[in-house]
Amino acid sequence: MATLGHIARESSDVTRLAQFYKEVFGFEEIESPDFGDLKVIWLNLPGAFAMHIIQRNTSTNLPEGPYSATSAVRDPSHLPMGHHICFSVSNFDSFLRSLKEKGIDTFQKSLPDGKVKQVFFFDPDGNGLEVASRSES
Repeated sequence: MATLGHIARESSDVTRLAQFYKEVFGFEEIESPDFGDLKVIWLNLPGAFAMHIIQRNTSTNLPEGPYSATSAVRDPSHLPMGHHICFSVSNFDSFLRSLKEKGIDTFQKSLPDGKVKQVFFFDPDGNGLEVASRSES
């Protein structure tokens, strides 16, 4: 069974966007990993889901959203820092095998601490998706 892990949004002003979600929806800022020069703010809506606000990087050529794309973006390696919805699964390796069996192009990585495995891919309409292993805590 899959569950919603987080939603990620790019922004040219991550502080402004994070403040909006805190004020309007009651998100709380939570600790985020150190991604070096990349500015990120992680938010959590208690009892619901997390949102990751990520500094927009125009060099990836990802569209601001699916409807603003001028052409299809087919490289899932750019998705970790672009718009995507994340689901968490308990059997990550089995899920990954099922994607490969379906012929879906993927990009795999882990969080900097190595505790959470991630796979990124697109849905048929070009929306970015991530599936993460459930962290053991």
